[in-house]
Order: sequence, then structure tokens, then C-alpha cells
Amino acid sequence: MFKLLLAEDEPALRMLVSDSLEDEGYEIDAACDGEEAIGMIKRGSYDLLILDYMMPKLSGLDVIVQARALPGGERFKILMLSAKNQLTDRERTAAAGADEFMAKPFSPMALVDKVKEMLHA
Repeated sequence: MFKLLLAEDEPALRMLVSDSLEDEGYEIDAACDGEEAIGMIKRGSYDLLILDYMMPKLSGLDVIVQARALPGGERFKILMLSAKNQLTDRERTAAAGADEFMAKPFSPMALVDKVKEMLHA
């Protein structure tokens, strides 16, 4: 079973994404801000991080940079979710170390499909 960390500050979206992925058999831990996400990454072992671009305390970009700098930080895949969908935002995300970018709004099934694609490639 794959273990995922979802960092999303919007409670309704966090619940929707968590429920959709759990229904597919993924184990989900959820953080409500970037600082909490970094603490969980340091304590846990994840196959995929799903990060919101704009979060309190630490942005998704900050989380990527800090997570990639940790010992073993190359072991997990990273999917950035963002309402910021400009080319520069996508470029910043890739430069920080994300594997994929998904623009909001998105359908839960599109997210599930992207996660499957990333983990089963």
C-alpha cells in the first residue's frame, strides 16, 4: 500500500482529496499547513507528497525545497496543487523539485488518475 501526505489548508478540499484517495486504497496523512507537513515528512515515510502551493506558515514551494534537502528527500514523488496556473508558477514548481503540477480546480477522479500515474509508472 502506498502512503501519501496531503498538505492542504482548505478543510473541505483536504477532506475531499483524502476521501477520494482512501477510497482507492491509499493511506493518507493530512497536514493543514506547510510547517506541519515538514514535521510529518521528518517523522514519516511517504511515497508521494501532495502539496498546496499557497499555505500558511510555509508555502508548497518552501516545503518542496526543505523536503528535498532532507536525508532521503529524493525517495518520494511530489505533486503540487495550485490555483496559480501561470507558466512561471509551473516553472518555479519544477525548479523547486516537484515531479508534477495540477491546476485547481480539478475533479477528484482526475487527481486520483494523476496519483495512479505517478505511483505506478
